[in-house]
Amino acid sequence: MIVKKFVSCIYLYRGHAVKSLSDTSVVETDPLRLVQLYNENNVDELIVFDMSQGDEEHEAALELLKEICAMAQMDVTGAGNIQRMEDVKKLLYAGCRRAVLDYEKESNIALTETVAQKFGRNRILASYNDPGVLDENRELLDQYISCLLLMNPHQIRETERATGLPFYVQINQIALNKLMEIFSHEHVCGVTGNTINDNCRDILALKNLCRENGIMVETLDAAYGWQDFKKNNDGLVPVVVQDYRTREVLMMAYMNEEAYEQTLLTGRMTYYSRSRDELWLKGATSGHFQYVKGLTADCDMDTILARVSQIGAACHTGERSCFFNEITKKDFEEADNPLQVFSQVLDVIKNRKQHPKEGSYTNYLFDKGLDKILKKLGEEATEIVIAAKNPGTNEVKYEISDFLYHMMVLMVEKDISWEEVTRELADR
Repeated sequence: MIVKKFVSCIYLYRGHAVKSLSDTSVVETDPLRLVQLYNENNVDELIVFDMSQGDEEHEAALELLKEICAMAQMDVTGAGNIQRMEDVKKLLYAGCRRAVLDYEKESNIALTETVAQKFGRNRILASYNDPGVLDENRELLDQYISCLLLMNPHQIRETERATGLPFYVQINQIALNKLMEIFSHEHVCGVTGNTINDNCRDILALKNLCRENGIMVETLDAAYGWQDFKKNNDGLVPVVVQDYRTREVLMMAYMNEEAYEQTLLTGRMTYYSRSRDELWLKGATSGHFQYVKGLTADCDMDTILARVSQIGAACHTGERSCFFNEITKKDFEEADNPLQVFSQVLDVIKNRKQHPKEGSYTNYLFDKGLDKILKKLGEEATEIVIAAKNPGTNEVKYEISDFLYHMMVLMVEKDISWEEVTRELADR
């Protein structure tokens, strides 16, 4: 059975979120505020429609899309303004999990095989109004498209007759009881459009309604109930909180049964405050929410490890982590965390660009510009090839380090982060 998803959307036009593809009335001047709203209300996915016109508007939309993807706690799908394969690549490189080809355009249909082979079928969707296009391109869709986006909610049955592919339905206005009816269709995997946008604060209640009607929805299903944990003398379980990307330990707090259930229900870390004797939604006042990526119990079932996406600082002092008061330390050589090393070097290079230092080779490269950086990068790549032909590995190691340094200079010049690169590698 397909898990049904509540999918918000943003119609992006000239830097603003507008009403729909056919109505450019502004509903939010800052689309990032909508992303935060959707983050906080258990939206399962987000589709962003780029309605820009002309190259300048398109590039500005891509920059905003990059910010949207960085902020969103759910997968983002990019749609609109695709003319060639390069446009699909830009959507995916901006951080979108998937891209949508518009099957109302012959040019987009013609791109299907090429982009699916380049980026993978699971990253390509096709949108359409008339299910007739599905019959005309059945073989292409079956081989290269993972999912569909139906833009006309009156064509659900026709779509199911034409294909067995899962599909989202865009609906801008519908009674909520009809929403349950649409979710009950076997191949409908989600609903998007203003029906979801306008009711996003009610998604938890709608998911409960779905479950009551036997419809599977996206939830945090727990392998263990509260009764399975060993509590301390106060009836609480300690929770160690860790950044899911860096594995940095951020804080430690406690849960009671209600906090545990709320965390599972909302996907945001909720604790029990012993000093205030009340539930504590982390970030409720500061905006520094913690979005659950995973919960794991220890061997004794008396402690929970929470891996989270941390917004802002975990500590009430404003520090990233609560653990910053060093008590004592022996001299030892710390094991290098590769990602941390890369991040630290990139930060130094960024600092050099922002605060130039006389005599700095890094500043020399920035002063000479992109062509000089690219020339040096090419030279260092050649040095790796030459070194690899010689016996031993030390020379190769040194040349790779030189190459990586110059590559990071290029990353700073082009405003690319390691997080973007590693995310792209992980997606492959």
